[in-house]
Amino acid sequence: MSLSVVLLHEVDAMGCHFLLKQTFGCDQNQVTHIMIFYKINGLDFEYMNLWGPTKYLLPLVGKVAFCIVTLFGSAPRSYSSRGIESMFSMMRALWEIFLVMLISIFSKTVDAKPSSRISNTANNSYCLSWRVAVEANNIRGWRTVPVQCLHYVENYMLGGQYERDIDMVVEQISAYMKDIIPANDCKDAWILDVDDTCISNLIYYKGKRFGGDPFDSAGYKAWAQKGSCPAIPAILQLFKKLIEGGFKVFLLTGRDEELLGQITTENLHNQGFIGYERLILRSPAYRGQRAVPFKSEMRKQLAVEGYRIRGNVGDQWSDLMGDYLGDRTFKLPNPMYFVP
Repeated sequence: MSLSVVLLHEVDAMGCHFLLKQTFGCDQNQVTHIMIFYKINGLDFEYMNLWGPTKYLLPLVGKVAFCIVTLFGSAPRSYSSRGIESMFSMMRALWEIFLVMLISIFSKTVDAKPSSRISNTANNSYCLSWRVAVEANNIRGWRTVPVQCLHYVENYMLGGQYERDIDMVVEQISAYMKDIIPANDCKDAWILDVDDTCISNLIYYKGKRFGGDPFDSAGYKAWAQKGSCPAIPAILQLFKKLIEGGFKVFLLTGRDEELLGQITTENLHNQGFIGYERLILRSPAYRGQRAVPFKSEMRKQLAVEGYRIRGNVGDQWSDLMGDYLGDRTFKLPNPMYFVP
């Protein structure tokens, strides 16, 4: 009994099937599959890289099978039955060695990535918990975003989730509004904060690592004086619905009246906030006062004027704490900074 053994690409189809079946225990369909992958990849032993990453296991099996067979390409063309058995034993042993190498390489390649993924998952989980705690006002007085959460907050602000969260809040406000019918005395009012409620400072905070840098009072004032804060679309639409619904809308902000009053008015007008009842800024008498007592006093004055505050919307808890809060408050997300 004799068998011709040459390079794989010189063996006829039946010879390939027989050789691979005897060597690797493959049936004809498996052998055909291996051959197909070999032909598609077009690889040869000289430049095949076993140590590189692989997309699929089956193509790699085809490459290994190709290498094992070609290792015997220079062997004599005739063998005795004993020689064939010896050759097959050697080839099977080589195949087992290649499998061990393959499993070792593949496990190392795969193991490195899950550990990285696990690390990223754990970090994202922590940062999600941190953000939820911030939004629930369980973490107070923080000055900067934690270093390990900078990338998370950036993704949150720019990746679409921030807008979706605002949309959810606005949906709840709209549902609440349906149950309120403004009285004929025109005293039903809503209060909206300005910064990161009506208009956005996201462009500015992008340069501050999305809250990774401490608050820069001079830098922020220089930014605000440009008057280029864009409207937050969902809040602009809410504002228009409130006006159309017969409510009086007051815009209440801690911005300095003397320094930023005119530019803020223009900024709001240019962004479509037209028709509000009054823009209330921080006058010199309240300069240096914290947000909660200042805004409480402003809301008290509205109540004294006879206004019924039906709703109060802001991105900071200091917008929604203190006295004369109104019938209901709505907190917008903001993980970039904290205003005491």
